Amino acid sequence: MSQERRYSFEFFPAKTEAGHEKLLATARELAAYHPDFFSCTYGAGGSTRDRTLSTVLQLDSEVQVPTAPHLSCVGDSKAELRALLEQYQNAGIRRIVALRGDLPSGMGMASGELRHASDLVEFIRAETGDRFHIEVAAYPEMHPQARNFEADLANFVRKVRAGADSAITQYFFNADSYFYFVDRVRKLGVDVPVVPGIMPITNYSKLARFSDACGAEIPRWIRKQLEAYGDDVESIQAFGEQVVTEMCERLLAGGAPGLHFYTLNQAAPSLAIWKNLNLKR
Repeated sequence: MSQERRYSFEFFPAKTEAGHEKLLATARELAAYHPDFFSCTYGAGGSTRDRTLSTVLQLDSEVQVPTAPHLSCVGDSKAELRALLEQYQNAGIRRIVALRGDLPSGMGMASGELRHASDLVEFIRAETGDRFHIEVAAYPEMHPQARNFEADLANFVRKVRAGADSAITQYFFNADSYFYFVDRVRKLGVDVPVVPGIMPITNYSKLARFSDACGAEIPRWIRKQLEAYGDDVESIQAFGEQVVTEMCERLLAGGAPGLHFYTLNQAAPSLAIWKNLNLKR
């Protein structure tokens, strides 16, 4: 396993032309720091399929940073997935983030021919061999829909054994949860790199809402301090920057193989942490 650290930034496809221009400006600013790759999310049930495809191709070719599309199997047939994989192959894309994906509201039970991320990883490998570096998701604090922590660990191991090369975690604010997760999967025989996902703190109410929905724990002491700042955006951002920077320092000192920043299509919050860490590329 390579010891060289890797750094990456994640975007979501914009809904408007103005949003897309902002995304490209953000990507160009971040490209100056020579990340290993960008990634671009895929909406619930493949709802942003076309926008994800066009954004990935534009970032890869125009901004000239290797870009990894998220690909999910919920709601997509094998034929649709096969066609997407072919488009990405033809465009020279070399990395994919393979996920089960979220159900759009009202869809009910999962649709599509593949039901789990491990099935998708297996499908990509069967269709394309070693053409793509496959990333999968890891959940240090457990996937919110998992039966229990042991079942979630077993699911992660299945994804890796199906052919995943490395993993990116859900964001967290407790470094111990990351180290414990990595220790557990190593004991289960999984040795792929597990890169921490990093969420800058810029807006407490949005972060709390999102974290409650996706199962990411905001430690009580952080939550209470952010609540105490009320509408003082400057204090929230300064405190958030300090807390997340210190966590990243601990993660890297403890052997994390890199960092993956959830940018929310903004450059400044991630770059503030990057510069505090004095990362050199």
